[in-house]
Amino acid sequence: MSDTQPAKQLLHLVFGGELESPEGLTFRDLEDLDIVGIYPNYAEAYKAWKAKAQATVDNAHMRYFIVHMHKLLDPDATA
Repeated sequence: MSDTQPAKQLLHLVFGGELESPEGLTFRDLEDLDIVGIYPNYAEAYKAWKAKAQATVDNAHMRYFIVHMHKLLDPDATA
């Protein structure tokens, strides 16, 4: 029997879309956002983010983001 604790679940959302301006954060069409998925840790979210970002590198207006959902769900947590 092992005394190791399972890793704490730290949810991360990966999403993206086309911005009105490459310098801004306003999306052209909220109906057209690409919700890539929710991941159990940053490493998995980063892999998904990187794949989407590399696939859209030719579109300067397209941006993908990682949202630390665990910080929104529990803002007092230290992790």
